[in-house]
Amino acid sequence: MDIKLCSLSQVSIFFVLCLFTCSITASKETTCNNTPFPKFCKSVIPESANIHNHGRYSIQRSISMTNDFLSLVNRYLQSRNTLPDNTVHALKNCQLLAKLNLDFFSKAVESIRSSDSIESLKAYDMHTLLSATLTNHQTCVSELDAITSPSIPKNEFLVPLSNGSMLYSVSLAIFKHGWVNARRGRGRGRGKGRPNPDVVVPQDDGKLRLYPGGNAVNVTQKVVVDPSGNGNFTTINDAVAAAPDNTDGSNGYFLINIVAGVYEEYVNIPVNKKYLMMIGAGINQTIITGNRSVSDGLSTFNTGTFIVVGEGFVGVNMTIRNTAGAKNFQAVALRSGADLSAFYRCSFEGYQDTLYAHSLRQFYRECDIYGTIDFILGNAAVVVQNCNIYPRLPIQGQFDPITAQGRTDINQNTGTSIQNCTITPAEDLATTKTYLGRPWKEYSRVVVMESFLDSLIDPAGWSIWDGDFALNTLYYGEYNNRGAGSDTSNRVTWPGYHVINATDAGNFTVSNFLGGDIWLPKTGVPYNGGLL
Repeated sequence: MDIKLCSLSQVSIFFVLCLFTCSITASKETTCNNTPFPKFCKSVIPESANIHNHGRYSIQRSISMTNDFLSLVNRYLQSRNTLPDNTVHALKNCQLLAKLNLDFFSKAVESIRSSDSIESLKAYDMHTLLSATLTNHQTCVSELDAITSPSIPKNEFLVPLSNGSMLYSVSLAIFKHGWVNARRGRGRGRGKGRPNPDVVVPQDDGKLRLYPGGNAVNVTQKVVVDPSGNGNFTTINDAVAAAPDNTDGSNGYFLINIVAGVYEEYVNIPVNKKYLMMIGAGINQTIITGNRSVSDGLSTFNTGTFIVVGEGFVGVNMTIRNTAGAKNFQAVALRSGADLSAFYRCSFEGYQDTLYAHSLRQFYRECDIYGTIDFILGNAAVVVQNCNIYPRLPIQGQFDPITAQGRTDINQNTGTSIQNCTITPAEDLATTKTYLGRPWKEYSRVVVMESFLDSLIDPAGWSIWDGDFALNTLYYGEYNNRGAGSDTSNRVTWPGYHVINATDAGNFTVSNFLGGDIWLPKTGVPYNGGLL
């Protein structure tokens, strides 16, 4: 079968090839057979190169293909006034995601441009970014699949979307085999106890501590949001807009202090607003609320009450809520695609799809998470630690799978790790069947460890998505849990389900899974780096 490829000019191909010289010649067959798409890989990778040059070429090719796709999207957006709203939303989402991917690929190719070896932490960073390109691309595919407008000929998007999926997967696989060759773990990491929930955060000397004895956090500037007019701003979004663009966090955080109150606004922290810290007055004191849902004609991606993409975000002491209710299906409270982000002592309240941990590296500590179906979802590398997870009453005939993890590629370093959490029913739950999760995508990966599972958890533990989909390729693990729902003797017998040991569980700790010892200390958020 012939494979139709997106166009690249001969000049650009020649330029790319001329960048590379190789000291070790290797067959592209060897490289490509280690990718999920060997035939496609062989059709695009040059013969006379080693695996490192294959990686450079595939990532550079990914940049060109992403640029071509972005140009296609932009062309249709030029006629947005003639398109239905849902079509415009889908195209704008793809525009955002393609721009993010260009940035991620550019960072990756810069890191490996002149060296066959990069240090392990940098390799982990690039592995994370390349994993996210697939997540972003898959989200765009889903957005465009939902378009019904005859003004958008879907056939025009089929080839670039299909080729993009394969090329991004190939790039990730080659990078993983060529550069990712060291563990990031630093032992057990640090353990911190639960702080006094009534602690007042000092903010008078350019530094703050989120709990007694915690790390001092550098603050470059502090502003106050107060609807009464006694602060710097009356809305959260105005405060976000005032933050400097594209800071690197080296000098500290732009701090937004949000006084107690109910904020009926949809907060959006874009990619250029980096290293923001928001501190509210406490759970159920500072409340950010909205009610968008797919019933409004929006995609799940656009329903979030609070959306954050800016790197290094830290949220503390607030409630983020979506009140659309179970009857309106997917309705996100928080959607996060913010790398190196953390939420501490926050509450996320919704029903279906409450907490959308979309991509990159995220950490949640001592938070409350409420929902019904798939209410912790996405394809980030995320650890949920010391949190309370509360399944709620869905609409009649539905059940409650807690997680819907969206890993689509075996080489992505993504997954959901739930550690030392408490899973108990919300007050309204009654007798609804409740499961730890179900496989949203083919390589869905979830580990639940060292947590309290109440009797609401069905003895089978996990639920199917659709027939036998992903049961051989998923990875679901349980380790050293407690409570009436933790008995694994009647769990599912799928090939991908495992009762794991301490060694395997250690791979999903903050230190190993997130590289948290490197970036979490400067957030001031407490964490346990290893197993308890």
